[in-house]
Amino acid sequence: MTGTTDDFLAVARSAAALLRDPAVAARWSEPSALPEFGVSGLAGHLAYQVLAIPQILAQPVPREPCVPLLEHYARVDWIDAGPDADINVRIRRGGEERAVGGPEALAAEVDAVIERSAADLAAEPDRPVRLPFWGPWSLTLDDLLISRMMELAVHSDDLAVSVGIPTPALPRSAVETVVDLLTRLAVRRHGPTGVLRALSRAERAPATIAAF
Repeated sequence: MTGTTDDFLAVARSAAALLRDPAVAARWSEPSALPEFGVSGLAGHLAYQVLAIPQILAQPVPREPCVPLLEHYARVDWIDAGPDADINVRIRRGGEERAVGGPEALAAEVDAVIERSAADLAAEPDRPVRLPFWGPWSLTLDDLLISRMMELAVHSDDLAVSVGIPTPALPRSAVETVVDLLTRLAVRRHGPTGVLRALSRAERAPATIAAF
């Protein structure tokens, strides 16, 4: 088991605890902090980052080329798409579908998958893996887990803000990994000078360096 695997499981367990928070159930049918996303759909999308792992590990080693993590983000359809783009509509619909059983059922499913995945990931080499809807490429398992860790961290914050509770604290090593990825994605979108200024010179900082 790698350090990335340990961090992923820690962040996944943090997300699972968030899904069990009574505030999530209390606001299940309300709008979330994200445009067009309800709390239930956002919870379902958060849960998917964990629920996808058994499907990913069950597949044979893909024949598609294995690309670096930043190349993956250069290829995905959603990264520069607006809220009403087909890909984002499908993402929201998928979140709602996964949440249809309600908050307790969703949290229980996530808990079960985490325990199963902990054993499976411990025995799995860092091989190429993929999800079919990405496109014709794969990632190393460690890079895949980093991408899911980022999704879990970002959407845990989204969900916590949506229901009015503190954002969960995450392990330092996981935070450093997620912030490193988001910084690289911010440079991709805004260029190095804007990100450099945002991190060092408030008087010259751009209005945003959001990665997405």
